[in-house]
Amino acid sequence: MATYEYQCSRCGPFEVKLAIGTAPGTYGCPVCAGAARRVFSSPGLTVTPHAVAALHDREERAREAPAVVSEVPPGKRVPRRPHPALSRLPRP
Repeated sequence: MATYEYQCSRCGPFEVKLAIGTAPGTYGCPVCAGAARRVFSSPGLTVTPHAVAALHDREERAREAPAVVSEVPPGKRVPRRPHPALSRLPRP
């Protein structure tokens, strides 16, 4: 769905969500039901932070050529503690 802008001569601007490519040149105003003409405006673009852009680029590259891991990375093995509810169970 895309958001299209229309301008009613009596009521002013309003937006309509329609499927992409299906917006007519005129659309009925939701307030007065008069014909409103379509208005073309610039898209809402924002500046992406550098860290987000770098992460996005790395993800895009990984789709085509993922990094290959040849061995399990070294690390500490954390001992697992038993669940606290197990101590309340009856013992044989």
